[in-house]
Amino acid sequence: MTSRRLRVLIQHLPPESATMTALRNGLSDEELVEQADKGEPEKGRWSQAEQLLAAIADGVRRLEYITILANSDGKGRKHTPPEPIRRPGAKAPRPKAALSDAAAERLFKLINGGAA
Repeated sequence: MTSRRLRVLIQHLPPESATMTALRNGLSDEELVEQADKGEPEKGRWSQAEQLLAAIADGVRRLEYITILANSDGKGRKHTPPEPIRRPGAKAPRPKAALSDAAAERLFKLINGGAA
């Protein structure tokens, strides 16, 4: 087996494998801090178990948000919906563009039967 083939096999091991765990455990404290600071989970590899755990965490956070909304009186600060946990291969959501006054007026006319 060539060294290139071995490197490719190691790089494509699942994150929970014994080899990847040993590599993580072999990192120094400085390397761990550096990786934690520049961590980008959407560029990493997740196992199916990690994907399912993230989905469960998102569901619990969403239920907590709905419970808070249902039990609040509407006064006080406005709660924002939770953002889902970033997943590998998924980009961060883009902010929504604000509706301009002209676009709002045009939409209002379309909804009320006016021609555009």
